[in-house]
Amino acid sequence: MTPQIKDTVKAFIIENFLFGDTSYALDDDVSLIESGVVDSTGVLELVTFIEDQFGLEMADSDIVPANLDSLVRITAFIETKMAKAQPTEQAAGAA
Repeated sequence: MTPQIKDTVKAFIIENFLFGDTSYALDDDVSLIESGVVDSTGVLELVTFIEDQFGLEMADSDIVPANLDSLVRITAFIETKMAKAQPTEQAAGAA
C-alpha cells in the first residue's frame, strides 16, 4: 500500500467527512460505510475526489464497497487503476 495515496485519501476523509476532527480513530481497515463516516452521497464525493486527485476515470461498476469501503481498499483500488492506466498513457505518448 502506497503511504502517499493512503495519506492523501485519509486527509480528504478527515477534512470532508469528519470536519477536521483528527481525534477520530480512522484505522486503515475500518469500514467507512458501516462506521457512518461516509454515506451514499459521500461515496459520490469520494469518487469525484479520486477522479480529480489521481486522474482516473471510474466506471459505475467500480463504485462498490469492495473498492471504496476502507482506506486499505481505496488505496489498493487506486493503485490498481493507476497501474492499468500507465501502459495506455505510455503507448499514447509514444505515438
